[in-house]
Amino acid sequence: MSLTGLDLDGRLAVITMCNAAKRNTLSEAMIADILAALETARKHQVRAVILRAEPRVTVWSAGHDVAELPESHRDPLGWSDPLRVVIRALEEFPAPVIALIEGSVWGGACEMVLGCDIVVATPEVTFAITPAKLGIPYNISGLLTFMNAMPLHMVREMAFTARPLAAERAAELGVINHVVPAPQITAFCIEMARRIESLAPMAIAVMKEELRVLASAHSITPGMFERVQGLRRRVYDGADYQEGVKAFKEKRLPEFFGM
Repeated sequence: MSLTGLDLDGRLAVITMCNAAKRNTLSEAMIADILAALETARKHQVRAVILRAEPRVTVWSAGHDVAELPESHRDPLGWSDPLRVVIRALEEFPAPVIALIEGSVWGGACEMVLGCDIVVATPEVTFAITPAKLGIPYNISGLLTFMNAMPLHMVREMAFTARPLAAERAAELGVINHVVPAPQITAFCIEMARRIESLAPMAIAVMKEELRVLASAHSITPGMFERVQGLRRRVYDGADYQEGVKAFKEKRLPEFFGM
């Protein structure tokens, strides 16, 4: 059973996550379906993509499927992790991707949203960066995605507190392009996609790639990278990470000891 729907309308592709019962968690199966939909859209040479959940959901996506996280001794956010793969696919897709957001967005789903090119949300939307609840340190590329989208101090606050960021505040910070009431948001995003469709696709594809490369142009030495990776390994080899994952699965609050 597919967890996403794909609608092709001319040069527009609409990808809809359809697993609201599981809060559209980004499981390997869900991500595989999104990747397959993107590949179909690429073959049809679409000029714009809308990524959305089904209308009127309360949770757009709950982020990484915690049930699929490794218990310990392996980076839960490594290069080949499905979440990292789908974010790169959105960033590298040759046409603009519009994230249409209804409901709350948690954890890795926040990064997936920010991996899109344009974000349109309803007033009720909230964003929460939640890995600290599980004892997971976000990886460098993920933090860079957040830093490219919002001020550093706001990234720190969201990462350190795991508190939700409201749509109005996100719009003030430039995280959201437009805040649109739910009854109008679909038509608004389609109109924007049609506008993109009418313009030069090769020029837009090149500008998208230029912006992606420029946004990634942050220098880091091999030694600095190895140091950060070493610190991260200490965390996911430690007791707090195991406790965080275990507590989530047992539906209780974790007890962290800094070990």
